[in-house]
Amino acid sequence: MLKAVRFNQFGGPEVLEVVDIPDPHPGPGQVRIAVRAAGVNPSDWKKRMGLMDGELPQTMGHEAAGVVDELGAGVADAAVGDRVFGFSAEGAAQAELAVLSYYAPIPPSIDFPGAAALPAAIETATRALDQLGVGSGSTLLINGASGSVGSAAVQLAVVRGARVIGTASPANHSYVRSLGAEPVAYGEGLAGRVRALAPGGVDVALDVAGSGVLPELIELAGGREHVVTIADFGGAREHGVRFSSGDAGRAVHALGEIGELIESGRFTLPVAQTFPLAEVAEAHRVGEQGRVRGKLVLLVG
Repeated sequence: MLKAVRFNQFGGPEVLEVVDIPDPHPGPGQVRIAVRAAGVNPSDWKKRMGLMDGELPQTMGHEAAGVVDELGAGVADAAVGDRVFGFSAEGAAQAELAVLSYYAPIPPSIDFPGAAALPAAIETATRALDQLGVGSGSTLLINGASGSVGSAAVQLAVVRGARVIGTASPANHSYVRSLGAEPVAYGEGLAGRVRALAPGGVDVALDVAGSGVLPELIELAGGREHVVTIADFGGAREHGVRFSSGDAGRAVHALGEIGELIESGRFTLPVAQTFPLAEVAEAHRVGEQGRVRGKLVLLVG
């Protein structure tokens, strides 16, 4: 038996428990890790509140980093004892042991919390940039450029040769600028502020924040087909904008590509705060306040 985060009813952070569950074992092509750190994501509280699926009980966590301790059949690219990070398809990564379906070696220069912060942010950002066709010469507007997905998208777009304009609160403008984007303030008058930087508008726009600005993004990007949101499901339906989710295929190639960018100094994703596994409810409270720059991570073992 191992310790894992689970909830038996929907509700606030107080419904989260750390309980004993049976040890998982890897299937073909999977590895099991002794988890050292696991990422916390906004989807976690959406699940906990019953906004994503109706099953009970539910375990928690889609991304983790740790040390391989068991190999599934046919695994040739990892060995017991390797430091890896990646995705738990079972959604049970916030636990002492986790099975990873997609994984990559942890880049030498980062620690377990830093590695656990990566998978969801870089996969989501890469998938959206792929869907928008962001490449050299593109001008990309990112709504919500200072959070974990937004800051990943800024840096990955810059690596592709794009010009990036990013919305953020004034307190985060210097941070967004440090990532390689030109910052603009949120709120009323956004379109005018963007046009001051890009008079002809932008080529494509990515909505990470879900703050109800899809009409402005459509106008600035010259049509709904040039906009992707990862945060505003209702707005996507209302305005005919593509809502990007992992259901259409994940950009797992990002896991294997990020190491070189990290080691060459072209990508960084800060860990904002860490919590012991037993304090997962507090991690949810902090995350739901929405003021975090960087990533929240649970420490295990």
